[in-house]
Amino acid sequence: MVLRREPTARQMRLATELRRLRETAGLSATEAAALLGTSRVQISQIEAGLVGVSEQRLRRFASHYACTDEEFIDALVAMAIDRTRGWWEEYRGLLPTSFLDLSELEHHARFQRHVAILYVPGLLQTEDYSRAVFSSRLPELTSDEIEVRIQHRKARQQVTIPYEAVIHEAALRIRVGDRATSRVQLARLVEFSEADHVTVRVIPLDLDGFAGASSTMAYVGGPLSRLDTVVRDALHGSAFLDSEAQLDTYRTSFRKVEGASLDPGQSREFIHRLTKEL
Repeated sequence: MVLRREPTARQMRLATELRRLRETAGLSATEAAALLGTSRVQISQIEAGLVGVSEQRLRRFASHYACTDEEFIDALVAMAIDRTRGWWEEYRGLLPTSFLDLSELEHHARFQRHVAILYVPGLLQTEDYSRAVFSSRLPELTSDEIEVRIQHRKARQQVTIPYEAVIHEAALRIRVGDRATSRVQLARLVEFSEADHVTVRVIPLDLDGFAGASSTMAYVGGPLSRLDTVVRDALHGSAFLDSEAQLDTYRTSFRKVEGASLDPGQSREFIHRLTKEL
């Protein structure tokens, strides 16, 4: 079997879940290999995402690991047999792998939630706003690299799953481009907020006693809650967090931020007022 050179985040998530099942069962890789009639090396390769796993073998894993959650097992099988080559594949070699992993994650998502502090979320950005954001990156990008990123971002914006963005007022006021870019961006936010699947909430600067809006994050819903993913931006690219403890922390964080924000109607009026100020 040919080893994968660069597993996708989705393939790595499947591998991670299989490792977690084995560890929960209290088995070492050597013990699991003996039970399944394979080698420790192959178990390690599967759990590193370097090779795939068939539906039959995955169900055998689950049985030997005493996993009885059929819905969870079916979700893992769906991940294992998926051969989707999505639109993002045309960008392979042109963009960092994390961009493609994020696109694949969003493609399979049930919903998305976003907390934004300094920038309008990418899925809600206008082309000029995105260009201003990418033009400010260090190390500097060439004009061609910027245009590829913009086209990729525009393709990501075609999602129709439920999407909720909680945006701090600071992100609405910071001018990443010029005044005209900001004005058009705010108007576009209002348009997006009127879509049936989009909810936009604003956290005003004058909110008393709230320190919870200090961390940008995207929360992406998987087929089951235990397969959700948190995406955090970092200097080296996006970081994908998926342990149950991490997911619980960010679920709680989002509830607090959401609870402190203005409701959708108030948020829309708030953005209207900012637009007029420009």
